[in-house]
Amino acid sequence: MASVFLYHVVGDLTVGKPEMVEFYETETVESAIRAIGESTECGIPVWKRKTHVSMIETSEMRQQRFVGILNSLDIVAFLASTECLEDQDKAIKTSVSQVVAPNASLLKQVDPATRLIDALEMMKQGVRRLLVPKSMVWKGMSKRFSFLYNGKWLKNAEASNNSSNNNLTINTNRPSSSSGTSNRNKFCCLSREDVIRFLIGCLGALAPLPLSSISSLGVINPNYTSVEASLPAFEATRKLPGDPSEVAVVELIPDGQCKIIGEISASRLWKCDYLAAAWALANLSGGQFVMGVEDNEAARSLLDFAVNSAVGDESTANGIGSTRLREFSSRSIGFNPGSSIRMGRSMYRGRSAPLTCKITSSLAAVMAQMLSHRATHVWVIEDDSDDILVGVVGYADILAAVTKQPASVTLTPVNRPEGGFATEFQN
Repeated sequence: MASVFLYHVVGDLTVGKPEMVEFYETETVESAIRAIGESTECGIPVWKRKTHVSMIETSEMRQQRFVGILNSLDIVAFLASTECLEDQDKAIKTSVSQVVAPNASLLKQVDPATRLIDALEMMKQGVRRLLVPKSMVWKGMSKRFSFLYNGKWLKNAEASNNSSNNNLTINTNRPSSSSGTSNRNKFCCLSREDVIRFLIGCLGALAPLPLSSISSLGVINPNYTSVEASLPAFEATRKLPGDPSEVAVVELIPDGQCKIIGEISASRLWKCDYLAAAWALANLSGGQFVMGVEDNEAARSLLDFAVNSAVGDESTANGIGSTRLREFSSRSIGFNPGSSIRMGRSMYRGRSAPLTCKITSSLAAVMAQMLSHRATHVWVIEDDSDDILVGVVGYADILAAVTKQPASVTLTPVNRPEGGFATEFQN
């Protein structure tokens, strides 16, 4: 296993991370839309309020207050219901507790001295956020794993460090004794995106894994979820997977395979006009949803729809503005198919095109794609065909690949012709 996982701790990833501000389940959908726009992985952790503010909260008490993670697709799907479309003002004032799906296993509080490999194992098991206390100060890189055991500093670590040849000092990364009680309840939240960003800076330590193709590493997940372009877009919400939160919009071809033309996902709807996207999800087909209908003359006969909300100081944020009447626009939900739309499959191109890679793409290239586009997944297509969908690669698939144990190494005696014995490695 790469030493980067053994010689680093979770505290190394918290450098520069801002303090987490809890978002409570009593907040409105309108507030959640603004918070998600500033979040990572297109979602925000949702919490119950503290029952006793004056009490010192234990990690168990804090874990019990966590409700789940709310993402952009959850909100769009909620706003697309018939009841919400009939009264959008009421819908955006709805409490988040009625929208978020409770799942306490998505977040776990860990100590800053937790080994990175242990944190990755948690994320492989379904944890999406790590809550790390900021009451301990970590500067730079952690020390050798010999100074750590199950996340605790060994008693003789400083003496061992002074007698070693390296020039690192153990006091650099030790928990700060000067941390006041004011920092006791301050935390930062690490996402899987933060972990991938850290790993992409350590590609040399992971060699030759990053240059291997995703197909050879077994990273591609063939169990993706899809909806045909001719079916209503709302069908995607009935079969939505949990991780990643995405559905491919596909066209079937005669040989039984399918071409991907777009997607309905949390990352695609991350910073969109939520009310416009909700109307489109409820009224358009999957193909129309991913391409938009702004430049399609045939689609201009679709009914205009009104986006109503209260006029206030924040009336223009996230498409929640003053009362107005307008046509559904591909740009209003974050897509831009271009100034002209041609007939056939090309009409789905432009920003509506999904993020794809080839089965021969390297792991490093896929990681870079996800980070540069702030996406939670990349769709995988065949090399020798046009957009034939093979599977999908998400954060969990990448973490499973980089932490996979190498083949066992054994020593085998070899009888040399010149006499004597030697040993060689066998995988």
